[in-house]
Amino acid sequence: MLLTQLQAYKIILASGSPRRQELLKGMGIDYTVELNGEVDESYPSYMPLREVPTFLARTKSHALGRPLADNELLITADTVVICNNRLLNKPLDIEDAKSMLQLLSGNSHEVHTGVCVRTQTREHLFTAKSVVHFRSLSADEIDYYIKEYRPFDKAGSYGVQEWIGYIGIDRIEGSYFNVMGLPTQQLYVELCKFVF
Repeated sequence: MLLTQLQAYKIILASGSPRRQELLKGMGIDYTVELNGEVDESYPSYMPLREVPTFLARTKSHALGRPLADNELLITADTVVICNNRLLNKPLDIEDAKSMLQLLSGNSHEVHTGVCVRTQTREHLFTAKSVVHFRSLSADEIDYYIKEYRPFDKAGSYGVQEWIGYIGIDRIEGSYFNVMGLPTQQLYVELCKFVF
């Protein structure tokens, strides 16, 4: 079983995201959090949008700032929202958040999470994709959500697990947990391949 195999490793999650921490804990994996400071999240302008999350997950992994010990296994991830061929990162301010939510309203978009799993000698990258369908949101609903939930730390300006997800999301194709920020089932499968 994976959890038994993982006992041979010290698992490190390099993420300050409380959602990723909650999801990894929910998988039953013992881990410590080690933040790698400010990471440059720019990417080449020619890069296809769907390759950005794995590129950034790998960038975050190698930004740890120290070599990994023999028994350490590092997990990093990056989630992006793509709507109408536009990559929506974290909003800069209220107006940016409003603009993003107006774009998502009555529309479908893709959520891609790139994950990097790395030890001292090996590295593995993978991506998960979910398609999220929003019903049309009123201006009042968008304003209320931004005011009450302040989604400035979330790609696409929303958290699926928050009020907007409860009232606005019509359906999801793919992993719900991927939309939260970590594709737990796929991570479990990929870790099985990595450590066995």
